[in-house]
Amino acid sequence: MGHEEEWVAAEPGTCGRIRPRNKYPCRNVTPLPDPKEILPHREPFIFVDEILELVPGESARARWTLRPDTPFLEGHFPGEPIMPGVIIVEALAQTGALAALSTEDGAGKLALFAGVDKCRFKRPVRPGDTLEFETRVTRVRGPIGEAEAVARVGDEVACQAILKFAIVDRAQMEGR
Repeated sequence: MGHEEEWVAAEPGTCGRIRPRNKYPCRNVTPLPDPKEILPHREPFIFVDEILELVPGESARARWTLRPDTPFLEGHFPGEPIMPGVIIVEALAQTGALAALSTEDGAGKLALFAGVDKCRFKRPVRPGDTLEFETRVTRVRGPIGEAEAVARVGDEVACQAILKFAIVDRAQMEGR
């Protein structure tokens, strides 16, 4: 932690600003990275469309829209489709991985689930809903960390949890 740069989207869907922490925004405008530049996930298992804010190693905010043609909705539940809670938690983990892997030390690494605590689902997420995910790393000890995570639809909390993660070298995973 203690990073000096913060990435913030100027407006949804636009480029962002990198600004020194605790200072007024500078005039330099730099686009926020595409989530696929940081995450190893790809379709059909990437649940982050856009990064809204990124503080490497500390926090991230991201957005994803649940499209009506998303394949898992056909079976969950026919006639009353809602997003499975485990996928909301996965999306929160992917948002946390954006923060964890966007540091210089994160290059060539993977963020893996190590646990989920105090997970609560507050409202269903339906086709057409846009989720905003926010994660904040609260503790890191060696390769293991913990983050507070919240998913919202508009102003309503859809899910909140404490996520535990492990950062591992990709090369270690390939050898198994």
